[in-house]
Amino acid sequence: MDSVLSTQWRMLSQPPTVKPIPRGLDRMWLQAARLAGRVSRSSSHFMQQADLVIAKEKVYRGVSDRNLGNYAAALRHRFLLGRDTDADCRHAFTILREVAARTVGLRPYREQIAAALALNAGCVAEMATGEGKTLVATMPAVLAGWRGRGCHVITANDYLARRDAEAMKAIYGFCGLTVGCIDPEMGPLDRKQAYNAHVTYCTNKEVAADFLRDRLVNASAKGLPALILSKMVAGGADRIGRLVQRGLAHAIVDEADSVFIDDASTPLLISGDGPNQAHSQAYEQAARLAAGLDPSVDYRVARDQPTVSLTASGKQHLSEVAEPLGGLWRGARRREELVVQALVANAVYVRDKHYVLEDDKVVIVDEFTGRLMPDRTWRDGLHQAVEAKEGVPINLPKDTFARISFQRFFRLYRHLSGMSGTVSEAQAELWGIYRLPMIPIPTHRPCRRAVMPDRVFTTAAEKWQAVIAEIGDVHRTGRPILIGTGSIRESEHLSRRLIAAGMDHRLLNAVQHASEAQIIADAGQQGRITVSTNMAGRGTDIQLGPGIAERGGLHVIATERFSARRIDRQLSGRCARQGDPGSSQAFVSLEDDLIQKNRPIIAAALRRVHGRSDCEISSTFWRHLIGVIQRQAERASYHRRRDVLSADHWLDQHLGFAASDL
Repeated sequence: MDSVLSTQWRMLSQPPTVKPIPRGLDRMWLQAARLAGRVSRSSSHFMQQADLVIAKEKVYRGVSDRNLGNYAAALRHRFLLGRDTDADCRHAFTILREVAARTVGLRPYREQIAAALALNAGCVAEMATGEGKTLVATMPAVLAGWRGRGCHVITANDYLARRDAEAMKAIYGFCGLTVGCIDPEMGPLDRKQAYNAHVTYCTNKEVAADFLRDRLVNASAKGLPALILSKMVAGGADRIGRLVQRGLAHAIVDEADSVFIDDASTPLLISGDGPNQAHSQAYEQAARLAAGLDPSVDYRVARDQPTVSLTASGKQHLSEVAEPLGGLWRGARRREELVVQALVANAVYVRDKHYVLEDDKVVIVDEFTGRLMPDRTWRDGLHQAVEAKEGVPINLPKDTFARISFQRFFRLYRHLSGMSGTVSEAQAELWGIYRLPMIPIPTHRPCRRAVMPDRVFTTAAEKWQAVIAEIGDVHRTGRPILIGTGSIRESEHLSRRLIAAGMDHRLLNAVQHASEAQIIADAGQQGRITVSTNMAGRGTDIQLGPGIAERGGLHVIATERFSARRIDRQLSGRCARQGDPGSSQAFVSLEDDLIQKNRPIIAAALRRVHGRSDCEISSTFWRHLIGVIQRQAERASYHRRRDVLSADHWLDQHLGFAASDL
């Protein structure tokens, strides 16, 4: 029996289990353990271990490639047999340092080795943007691949997964390992082959969805004996042959805060066509009924939730206009649910911000990354309500076949680690949910980023005018400029204003994404102006062109503050990487989404204080107030993630008989 099949059988016979989230005194004890662990697992500890790795590198500098490969093969055998020690890990890192220098021309420096050691120890390493996390991941990934159970290198989007797998392939090949990459367009056979590789690059959404599909394949079987019998009788058509994964042994998560925190607000669902297909026209009727309601009388919009609630008069009005329709519209609860979703689609969800229209389909835009999510739909009829609003064909509602939260999924891995440039704000949550301590790694060279104070304006119109003026001033110096916007709509709005001002530029968003790699490659050249959504905020490495460092490096402009400080830091981190100079500044208005959604009453009061005149109100007070609102938005996001965890806990308690299948 081959090792892959034996791994799959072991996975089926021993279903993965998840330890419950501690509560009460157990939670307090866990937090105390986190504080105590800082003594034994500190950055200085891993830096000292990195020094031991570097001290042995002279042994391998002069050896031939063949002999170096033999040394690596001997270590691989020890790891495969499970006889490796801490000294063997350091020895392997010394060899891998030399392998990386010979294969990809990059020799991991001291800080990168310390981060790799932290990942190998099951920690989250916080490395500043531009410090080479792609190379860092290869070292613990090679060790995990040598152990023979597979390693998933998980990142935030498909572009980064493809890029990193291709860039680091030579290192793995030298060490006797195969590399796979999961593409959204892959079929089951190609996915199976990619997962059977020693190291597999993928996104969190793809790997979790494949896990759920495999559990659905297993659900109809009555245990391992039935699966073995099915293989003996059915040959190639057995259930084991339909599985694509071979277990959840080891995961290294790049952009850990995006994967562990941002994506944790929404559970992942596997769904299919529901049994009731007769209600598709109800969404069109709901859209027409919603259009006839008065927003000042019939309903209220709470943009901070965001939710819509019908008033008493609104319910009465709806009852009167829906009465002639008959059928399901006679039930008060059902008609109110349908119309409320139609109102949410109209009042809260905005085209080219929350979604785009592509080939007469509503495609969701990820609010954190700015990328399209064509395989995702909103639940509870909201997606159909948006389709009815836009007048495109309505896809019938789906029934949920399987569900898992990302918090629960990642806790299934036997060994879990991660890295990111912006994770310190979430370190308590990472420890409380995933048992992952955070290790800050110092930068290789001193950071030369100049972060200028935010400029605050009363209106968005004045803000955009100031942004255009700032772009013009910096552009005349020859420095490249990256402008980050909060949505596709805003990026295209700024693009039109730049065209009117006669300034040539490149636009990168979820609609204009075909030339993403080329746009990023050119963004650091002299005089280049790049307008982007959050797509340019993670994982993009903008290299400075000749003479740009002497001019001051890349200048980053944020056109608003986002709902989390981590996202702001990701954008500003595109400049001043690896000791290069750079600068960043944010332009904020009282009409921005951050303020309107979280403190609309305060925003309205502030505008009344300053009148309706367009003016700049930059001061320490306003910057502090915006920071307070941003932290409140972060707490609201945390509560949403906590609700997902609570749902997991409820399912464990009330559906415990099905827990092994999830």
